[in-house]
Amino acid sequence: MRGRQERTVSEFNDELKQRGFSVFQLAHDKNSTRIYSRKDFYKICLTTGKSVVHYADRSFMADGTVLFFGNPHVPYSWETIATNHIGYTCLFSEDFINGAEHTESLQNSPLFKLGGTPILNISEPQRDFLDLIRNCIQLLIHEALKLQPSENFDRHKNAAARITSVFLELLERQFPIESPDRPLQLRSAQDYARELSIHVNYLNRAVKKTTGKPTTAHIADRVIKEAKALLQHTHWNTADIAYALGFECPTYFNNYFKRLTGTNPGALRACRFENLTHWFDYHYLQRRWLR
Repeated sequence: MRGRQERTVSEFNDELKQRGFSVFQLAHDKNSTRIYSRKDFYKICLTTGKSVVHYADRSFMADGTVLFFGNPHVPYSWETIATNHIGYTCLFSEDFINGAEHTESLQNSPLFKLGGTPILNISEPQRDFLDLIRNCIQLLIHEALKLQPSENFDRHKNAAARITSVFLELLERQFPIESPDRPLQLRSAQDYARELSIHVNYLNRAVKKTTGKPTTAHIADRVIKEAKALLQHTHWNTADIAYALGFECPTYFNNYFKRLTGTNPGALRACRFENLTHWFDYHYLQRRWLR
């Protein structure tokens, strides 16, 4: 396995591994802005400073306080000009949104769709809504303190269910992969059993009994899901993706991917690029026709 010089990755990357949602402050987390390369998360930014946002085929000059809405299906980049650029960013995955009742309306929202308005200028009077948000949070905390703590949390019927729950949580914590310099640490059922301080046979029996699927199947499904995300939402080459997912060489990764998906990594990435090109061509012609 090849050696690499590891870069520092900020703490917010660890938070992203928790259920596909994270909020962080730009002024205190500059490394995350520089290193973060995944675009398969929706993004809402409230920032103050001078910058240029390149969104699809347009560029926006942001000077002052702005709200930015990033769609994982529309390519964008953020070029910071001022050195005192500060603000907050909220990242959330598509799986996180799917739990809401208005997922479809979000996809078609003028704030997120191609050709919409992803950037809104916020004036000084409009910044008062931040006080409203702050008051809502304080009210939520105040009301929560009145509630009786639940006595039924984290209760499982048997040991197998408890072991399975901990395994699935540990599995999810390995993702997403934010940098090729931080490859997947737990790759096999033996790795997870060692981390949980139990015998691998006991882990396999517990997971199979509770979910009906072998431990290796759960691991494979999650690795393939991450591989597809990396192929579709990053510019990493296949060798970097293979290394990041714990494969010693790209050939092993290619064979593994094709065996489980029926196609090879290059074909999936090419298909994604082709669909994106057709999408841009369609919306470009549509916009010209409407002018």
